[in-house]
This record gives sequence, C-alpha cells and structure tokens, in this order.
Amino acid sequence: MSDNSWPSSAHCGDTSSATPSSNNHLRDLLQLITQSDRRAFAQLYEATSAKLYGTVLRILKDRSRADDVIQEVYVTIWQKASQFETSRASPITWMVTIARHAAIDELRRQPRTPHESEDALSQTSADEISAQECIEHEQDVRHLHACLEELEARHQNMVRLAYLDGWSRADLAAYFEQPVNTVKTWLHRALKQLKGCLAS
Repeated sequence: MSDNSWPSSAHCGDTSSATPSSNNHLRDLLQLITQSDRRAFAQLYEATSAKLYGTVLRILKDRSRADDVIQEVYVTIWQKASQFETSRASPITWMVTIARHAAIDELRRQPRTPHESEDALSQTSADEISAQECIEHEQDVRHLHACLEELEARHQNMVRLAYLDGWSRADLAAYFEQPVNTVKTWLHRALKQLKGCLAS
C-alpha cells in the first residue's frame, strides 16, 4: 500500500467487545480485503482502530510509538487477511492479537527505561500469552463460554476484560477496587480453573 492511501490516524475510544452482527461485518470486510479491496480496508480501519490503538497504547504507554506501531499492525492485517480463520477466533480477537504482539515486539526492541520495560512485559508473560491464546483460539466456542460461566461472576468478568478486551492489571485493579497483587492472584486461580474445564 502507498502512504497516501492510509486512512485517517487512530484514536482512543470505546473498547467494548464486538457483537455477533459486527463480527459478521468484520468477517465480510476481511474477505474483501483478501481481494485487495481498499474501500473495505478503510471501513475495517474505521471500525476497529480505536480498540487496536487502545491495546497498543496500554502496552507502550507512548502515543508516538503507538501511532507508528498501529500503522504496522494494519499493514499486517492487509497482508495477512487471507490467513484469518473463522473457526479459530473472532475477527476482532484475531486483530487484537496482531496488535498486542506488534506492541510487545516494539517494547522489546526499544524499551523506554528498564523499569517501564519490566513492568509492561510482566503483564504479558509467557503464561499469560499462553492463556490468552487458549481463550482466543479455542475452537469449541460453546465449550469455552460454558467454562467461563462456571467461574465466579467477578472472576469471569476479570478474565474477559483481561484476555479478550486487553485490560492491564492496573486497569483491573482500579475497576474492581483491589490491589494489583490481588488481581493477579484472582486471575491465576480463574485461569487454572478455566484450563481444567477446557481440558475436560
């Protein structure tokens, strides 16, 4: 793609989960993008840029770097739209995963300070990425939702916000009015229960 075809710059906004109807619309747009449909790409960008930008910004905590990374993210989406598999994840989950990985790669390449780098990377440790991928790519969606329903309501909401909507531990601590360490403990217990249910 040429630079002059790039849609307007990303901005922060609502990060609520996509509805089934919007998921269908995003699937249709991704299919059109595989045919190099630039109008579909612009519509996809407008529909998802706020959420993806928020994901990147939460990890990098720097708007300038987030602006650069989000453009890389949409280049990747344009190039890899044909790799999206409906059976493995929803369109927005697939795109959020691309955004998260791009932000983590940028953070590892150019950490701002050792302290900030350690804090940010600790939120996306190997165990958490593994758990996130387990949630995002679980093929039996009904089984997944059934397992989520078995969690205590507060833990269920926390897992959804953390691994489906990309909330940081600090975001969760503020929302649930609990210390960050308590949030980490709750997530660890919830994920252990969820993994056990999914494996059954």
